[in-house]
Amino acid sequence: MKVEILGVGCAKCDKLYDLVTDIVKKRGIDAEVAKVEDLKVFSQYGVFMTPALVINGEVKVAGKTPKESEILAWLSA
Repeated sequence: MKVEILGVGCAKCDKLYDLVTDIVKKRGIDAEVAKVEDLKVFSQYGVFMTPALVINGEVKVAGKTPKESEILAWLSA
């Protein structure tokens, strides 16, 4: 599974990255988590507000930090 956190290094973006990596480690989920700061990539996904969470090429949320339960549900699906 490929998980991308889209953001330009703001506090919310860093928080989402930390939250996702923590969930992946705690639950033993086989996922590659990456931070993406390239604005061209943002536009390819149609993301104009950060942070954004992309799982396997699908934007799950943009412009807010989702709850841990939401992230876990997406990662477990």
